[in-house]
Amino acid sequence: MKFFLRFIPFGKHFHPQIQIQNRSLVNVKLKWVKDNNLDSVVSSSVQLKATCTLISLIASHPDFALPIYCLSRYHGQLSLPSDLKLSTFIRRYPNIFKEFYRPDSRGTPVPWYELTPEALDVHDQEMGFIYNDCNVDIINRLQKLLMLTKDRLLPLQTIDQLRWDLGLPYDYENTLIAKLPELFSFVKLPDERVGLKLLTWDDSLAVSHLELRNSNRVDQDEELAFPISFTRGFGLKKKCMEWLNEWQKLPYTSPYVDSSHLDPRTDISEKRIVGMFHELLNLTLLRKIERKNVSNLRKPLAMHQKFTKVFERHPGIFYISMKGDTQTVVLREAYDRGQLIEKHPLADIREKYVLMMKQGFLDRSRGLYKKEGREIFEDNLVRSRERSEYEFKYETETDCDLLSEYESDEFSK
Repeated sequence: MKFFLRFIPFGKHFHPQIQIQNRSLVNVKLKWVKDNNLDSVVSSSVQLKATCTLISLIASHPDFALPIYCLSRYHGQLSLPSDLKLSTFIRRYPNIFKEFYRPDSRGTPVPWYELTPEALDVHDQEMGFIYNDCNVDIINRLQKLLMLTKDRLLPLQTIDQLRWDLGLPYDYENTLIAKLPELFSFVKLPDERVGLKLLTWDDSLAVSHLELRNSNRVDQDEELAFPISFTRGFGLKKKCMEWLNEWQKLPYTSPYVDSSHLDPRTDISEKRIVGMFHELLNLTLLRKIERKNVSNLRKPLAMHQKFTKVFERHPGIFYISMKGDTQTVVLREAYDRGQLIEKHPLADIREKYVLMMKQGFLDRSRGLYKKEGREIFEDNLVRSRERSEYEFKYETETDCDLLSEYESDEFSK
């Protein structure tokens, strides 16, 4: 990946409403430098997000169990490789998902999944944080997200795409929003979709993360600058460094104030866009977000076309990871050697899931669950025979054929 930095000479005085028209472009070609630590963060999060989503789906069902054909409907929302069968993914973590079988309408045993007691315990802890300890914080994050938009309004579909990043529970519309009619309202959008509107503006929340971080500065006249770091081996020429230093000195425009007076063709406007994404990433629990989900915010955030190009133009602030068949934007300052510096309590809960996933995958590879899984299969097949009007003839060499519609090769003998 290559991108270009724009070099613009600035005088000593600059006002937000004064537009600089005379500017030159310097064709400085900088290579995209791979960051293994941040790539690792993204890779692990793809599987973590899929696991947490599946846990939420199963836990939200009245029976606390769902068949594979129901879970498979959400495959596209899990960000898993399209050629990876969902049953194969689920069976990697037998200490989280317990597999059993029930007959379908034809009497054929179908895989069902429920949560193990250990997974249920962690899920209960997670719900305790969401609805009790961190309830105000999570609601504030949603308020601030809506306050970033020009109309304090977003389609539910857009919020759904950011749900996991913001720490919202699976059924947040009913479990959180519906209980706060003084704050939020569901509205019908012109395209017939349902949107969520913030009814009350909170000045105390209209302060960006960067402003809070610099609130104790001695020199209040100094313009706010973004923390910047580069991947080892990232070469930055002197001319680009000079441009970057001048750009950092430009006035900072809060993402919570009106910026319609800014000329989108100027660097001061670009700094405002960078500030917008800097704030958006700080609203997420893990300080990262899929680029495609950001692109959907263009109109609500009143951004111009190709506004996400700032991710490539400012690689010292944002890192673009290509892991997981998508582009994920990571806020560099939030991580140190691949570890999140400021951890939200829900991030700690997710670390518990990560440890369970590692242990489950290791135990599965050692074959610790293989025998148990076969016994469960045989036991449920006998039970289904007793409950069904159909008579099954069980043979060891054909048991995988019985499940060919639902099974993966991983379960084969």
